Amino acid sequence: TFWFSAAVLFQLITGLLHSLSLFITPEPANETERQLITLLTTYKMDAGGGFHPTYSSLFLALSSCFTFLCLFAALTNGYLLFKHTEPNVMKGIIGINVVIFGAVFAMMAFFTFLPPIVCTGLIFINLLAAFVVVPKIESAV
Repeated sequence: TFWFSAAVLFQLITGLLHSLSLFITPEPANETERQLITLLTTYKMDAGGGFHPTYSSLFLALSSCFTFLCLFAALTNGYLLFKHTEPNVMKGIIGINVVIFGAVFAMMAFFTFLPPIVCTGLIFINLLAAFVVVPKIESAV
């Protein structure tokens, strides 16, 4: 349970740390960044169906989904640990986590910057280690 507990802890920490970014307003360092931030927060594109979001609101929505994913996974996995779920079930749950957080890690590695890459990398590595060491119990059917 060490590796899985560590993964749960990193999921929780990542979700909480990332939630802070939802409340931080970027400060422009120069005139180009000021123009970019102004466009991101004020330009409303026609997304069809009567929707006119700004790029900033789309980014906020997608960014909050990463926070919710991490918190959902941490709370669900923590609950399963707390309930001492049997190893065969845990192997499947951890396998699902490995696939999802492996894809998240790949996306972060290609499209973001160091803090989310490190955080998702720690989650993925711990989940992978947990998946490898979960004992397999044969069913007596």
